[in-house]
Amino acid sequence: MCGIAGIFDTRGRGEPDRQLLRNMMQALLHRGPDEGGEHFEPGVALGHRRLAIIDLSTGQQPLANEDGSVIIIFNGEIYNYPPLVRELSDAGHRFRTHSDTEVIVHAWEEWGERCVDRLNGMFAFAIWDRNRETLFLARDRLGKKPLYYSLLPGGELLFASELKALLVDPRVSRRLDPTAVEDYLALGYVPDPKCILANVSKLAPGHTLMIKRGEPLATPRRYWNLSFNGHAPRDEGAVAEELVARLREATRIRLMSEVPLGAFLSGGVDSSAVVAMMAGLSADPVNTCSISFGDPEYNEAAYAKVVADQYHTRHHVEQVEVDDYDLLDTLVKVYDEPFADSSAIPTYRVCQLARKRVTVALSGDGGDETFAGYRRYRWHMREEHLRRLLPQALRGPLFGALGAVYPKLDWAPRPLRAKSTFQALARDSMAAYFHSVSFTPDYLRLGLYSADFLRQLNGYRALDTFARHCADAPTDHPLSFVQYLDFMTYLPGDILVKVDRASMAHSLEVRGPILDYTLVEWAASLPADLKLRAGEGKAIFKDSLRGFLPTDIMYRPKMGFAVPLARWLRGPLRERMQRALLEGSLAEAGIFEPAPLRRLVSQHINGTRDHSASLWALLMFEGFLRLRLAG
Repeated sequence: MCGIAGIFDTRGRGEPDRQLLRNMMQALLHRGPDEGGEHFEPGVALGHRRLAIIDLSTGQQPLANEDGSVIIIFNGEIYNYPPLVRELSDAGHRFRTHSDTEVIVHAWEEWGERCVDRLNGMFAFAIWDRNRETLFLARDRLGKKPLYYSLLPGGELLFASELKALLVDPRVSRRLDPTAVEDYLALGYVPDPKCILANVSKLAPGHTLMIKRGEPLATPRRYWNLSFNGHAPRDEGAVAEELVARLREATRIRLMSEVPLGAFLSGGVDSSAVVAMMAGLSADPVNTCSISFGDPEYNEAAYAKVVADQYHTRHHVEQVEVDDYDLLDTLVKVYDEPFADSSAIPTYRVCQLARKRVTVALSGDGGDETFAGYRRYRWHMREEHLRRLLPQALRGPLFGALGAVYPKLDWAPRPLRAKSTFQALARDSMAAYFHSVSFTPDYLRLGLYSADFLRQLNGYRALDTFARHCADAPTDHPLSFVQYLDFMTYLPGDILVKVDRASMAHSLEVRGPILDYTLVEWAASLPADLKLRAGEGKAIFKDSLRGFLPTDIMYRPKMGFAVPLARWLRGPLRERMQRALLEGSLAEAGIFEPAPLRRLVSQHINGTRDHSASLWALLMFEGFLRLRLAG
């Protein structure tokens, strides 16, 4: 796992700015503290920071082919590199190292831009091909590894693993993208390929970008999409057996390491399943890491201990305070773009704990998206059933009217929050799901904006992001449809960003077996009712694990990495929130009207409404404006 940075003169062969590249690499030091490398030639500068995991002695980068005409910088791991080495060697390529990086160089020589089709792993890389005068950028299918880029007015293309490396160059404009601000306030993150800054982009998951010197910047090419066909065999016993075999293999290939390796263990079914597979593949006890909270409402440590005891792991637990809001400014710096998922706090802490013991940790990320584990999927399917009973022409007026008069019971259990249900039923399937995942609902968000900011949006709404993905959705099944939307938005924009930045802040590599793309594709081929059955999410996943995990672990209520936001913002963070949202850089940005912003804060503080998610998003946005843009 590493950090990469580069400068490419798209118009000529001018002398690259060596100090700029070194400053970019210094900004990525946390991603690769073990060693650094650089390559300069006319019009090209490539930099690499290395976190050494495999081939410790000869895996340095930038790395070149036999004659030095093809050079790569690479962040990630290629898990299927041994068979590729054999195939490419048979084709006449000569290998000088034992690293997975060199495989990509020769794969490019052999297959060109289609080389990415042959790679199983997590990756973001840049290849400079001198003979073709071409720079090739690529990102893995699911978006585990990040890649930012910006084309400057003078024709220089800057690219790097994190936004902070681009911002060391004052020529990179700090102008906000209004549509990205709207996306962020609706979703809590900035979805790919946008960046919060107008002239910076993220290469989207499953995309490549080919830049030829002397030609205009091309449009990224999509090389992968997730298909849902639901035509897998219906023998559930055989499906469960194959699931375990695939998960075991996905775990096995992620155990390659020349440095200490372990796993996160939260006590949930996903991380517990990964630990169970690891234990069956290793003769030595698995290193597992958990954090505990003093407040039992948020503490899953006892469940993690059950699994740790069952598999005799070397289990490490640290207690952290639930009131860990002092990390707020740290998170702003770590995530670069505004990021409103408050579970970034415990994620940061568990990565901090794991790094004391290991350099590589396996996680259970992706289980909910892959096997339909989120509660919101259940609610969506129930609402979809009702939506299909009545045509839109009747549903809109009927449920729209009921939603307008029914009180908003934020504090109540989901079945009693009928206002949200009525609002969902009044919409079509896409809009209803967008409403269910929104941090700040449309009426509230749009009511905050100033007239000038609404003009800048020019009619754009965050729902347009979902509409763009819906056009490519390869399914019309209501469950598969919302799973697909999560794979295209929430998973790469929230979950994988959260884990990548929190782990890399501590120079820790995290690997996710459940997100092996071959396992994900196979799971997508399963009938939807094997995943969500009689209101039980991850049904076939849990069926397959009955011989591996206790029933209490698999079927207990889902907790997640929650923090008490509502309490914080009415208590210890109250004054800071008021000062930040009503007086600071947020008030000066010209994006929001002061009166509705004050009303939002007041309603939350006096307890009449729970606006904690929206207020936390605004608080993180204010921190971004204050700390990142000022820097």
